[in-house]
Amino acid sequence: MQRTIFDSDHEAFRESCRTFVDRHLRPHQEKHIANHEFGREMWLEMGKQELLGLKIPVEYGGSGVEDPRFLMVLAEELAKLAFAYASCVGIHADCVAPYLVDLGTAEQKRRWLPKFCTGELLTGIAMTEPSGGSDLANLKTTAVRNGNDWILNGSKTFITNGYSADLIVVAARTSPERKAHGITLFAVENGMPGFERGRKLDKIGQPESDTAELFFADVRIGADNVIGEVDRGFIYLMERLVTERIGAAVSNIAHARQILDETIDYVKERRAFGQPVGSFQANKHRLAELVTRCEVTQAFIDACVLQQVDGVLDAVDAAKAKWWTAEVQNEVLDACVQLWGGYGYMNEYRVARAWSDARVTRIWAGSDEIMKELIGRDLGL
Repeated sequence: MQRTIFDSDHEAFRESCRTFVDRHLRPHQEKHIANHEFGREMWLEMGKQELLGLKIPVEYGGSGVEDPRFLMVLAEELAKLAFAYASCVGIHADCVAPYLVDLGTAEQKRRWLPKFCTGELLTGIAMTEPSGGSDLANLKTTAVRNGNDWILNGSKTFITNGYSADLIVVAARTSPERKAHGITLFAVENGMPGFERGRKLDKIGQPESDTAELFFADVRIGADNVIGEVDRGFIYLMERLVTERIGAAVSNIAHARQILDETIDYVKERRAFGQPVGSFQANKHRLAELVTRCEVTQAFIDACVLQQVDGVLDAVDAAKAKWWTAEVQNEVLDACVQLWGGYGYMNEYRVARAWSDARVTRIWAGSDEIMKELIGRDLGL
């Protein structure tokens, strides 16, 4: 089905994104996989191409783009190569940006945003904890006042960009008695005494990305590194998780559709019993189902993005988009592995990597179960 949500400016930007992927990512992907990170040179190159500061106001070195479809285009083109590229860049350029732009003071913006745009300052966001998973209301990481400063203690895990980020937005409990309404956001910067990173975590997929544990032992944070108002962190997180979840949905379906298209090409050529594998009725019907699922899902995601353009996309529809695309993505990629046969299980083939990359999308940014709980509550259940 022809998509109708993009205009000529979006398509011109898509060509720029494709050129960047082909020139600067694809040739170095194996190195990124081996190192479990992109390396700063990639981030700096993205900065030169003005791909990191789309949401950042012009006065701070960004593009000042308010239309989220441009970031959608970037996410789609990155996900088509490998899901890790979309997730890591999305965390920095799409997820963290609103915290700094919307909640940051003028001084914080001057200090951080210009280098955010150039790739000199890489960012991440730390919500998930070893014991709590998706339960943000019960954080164990604490920050206690000490004069004009705060003393931060605790740990976070599964943090995308966590190993190499220069600034990490950390959620910590500041008023335990207020439960969910007693959480504050802090900007923890590289080199702060007491801030340590664990090893790069060994994941079953997305080897191009760095994912790490973070540890805070009496980290002293000045008041000038508090993001937004004290004790309003949970509200800020809930408001901005909509952006993270629709961003995940965009990448999920783009990733699945790319590998599905490559699989369709493959089964036209691969032969068994004297005919192309794709001509067998069972495979033909299965591919018909998968293409239809992808196109119907894409139509829903495009509708959600248009609501995001108008500023009316709500948390429930974002939850629907996030869990459903993860479901479809994993179903499609599992079927693609089957159609590739034994080759589909070999890491040298893109389909195998895509399959393992996708499994986490049903867990991160809120698990399937959490998404369904949000939808169910909206039904009054």
